[in-house]
Amino acid sequence: MNSAVPNSTSPPFSADEAARVRAIWTSLGLPGLIDVHTHFMPKPVMDKVWAYFDSAGPMLGREWPITYRADEDVRVAALQEFGIRAYSSLVYPHKPDMAEWLNGWATDFAAHHPDCLHTATFYPEESAPTYVSQAIARGVGVFKCHIQVGDFTPTDSLLDGVWSQIADSQIPVIIHCGSGPAPGNYTGPGPIAALLHRFPSLPLIIAHMGTPEYVEFLDIADRYRNVRFDTTMSFTDFAEESAPFPRDALPRLLDLSDRILFGSDFPNIPYPYTHALEALIRLDLGDDWLRDVIYRNAADLFGISSAQST
Repeated sequence: MNSAVPNSTSPPFSADEAARVRAIWTSLGLPGLIDVHTHFMPKPVMDKVWAYFDSAGPMLGREWPITYRADEDVRVAALQEFGIRAYSSLVYPHKPDMAEWLNGWATDFAAHHPDCLHTATFYPEESAPTYVSQAIARGVGVFKCHIQVGDFTPTDSLLDGVWSQIADSQIPVIIHCGSGPAPGNYTGPGPIAALLHRFPSLPLIIAHMGTPEYVEFLDIADRYRNVRFDTTMSFTDFAEESAPFPRDALPRLLDLSDRILFGSDFPNIPYPYTHALEALIRLDLGDDWLRDVIYRNAADLFGISSAQST
């Protein structure tokens, strides 16, 4: 078990690491990186999340040290030093009457951090369609849905009004629906297939490439054009140890080269940020594939200009 480490005001990365990250995207002729899967939360919530990681809780299934544990402003500065041009503040509720409060916090965070995609979330409750409508009216750029932590089925009738609005607005939803790192009551491809049968135009981004049900989620993407993936933690040594991506499925990643987005899970990763990028490079799918994944696909999806400053 890992002992809790206090928040730090010192950089959780070295100048050398920042230089290595920058070297990757500059060598590809890109203006930076876009990381669609990062977490910024109210401090009491983040502290509880880190405490859960420190305890190696049952949804983790293994020890999971936090590499980038630091104060909020230090974490923002780290992403800036890495050359991240846009990132997210993926908040998620685990109980009723929490999502609307998180959305208010995330709106304020995005207002003070222009590189952050305006993020919102939801939970199956009577008020969900109302606060989702309000989030859309305020210009939300991406939603986060965490089936595993929230312990709910995406086909809950209380979410019908949410999904219909998202289908109409075409605002992407980063959805943790795979059964990794440990299965939940409603994880796996089945509930997502049922959801898309009802709402086939939903712009879902399957977090973590759908770990460990990679192939089943790739099959779903073959049927639904608006289904995308984020690479969060996938292909890293940490992920490959328990849920290796099948080598015979690698060609399918080329077929979906316009629908895969880079994600890191920063700050809650048990290895250096550079490893997430190196894991993609060693797939040996080509520089153009890398350019699409670590920048161009997300830039197109979220309308991020190459002239946008970090």
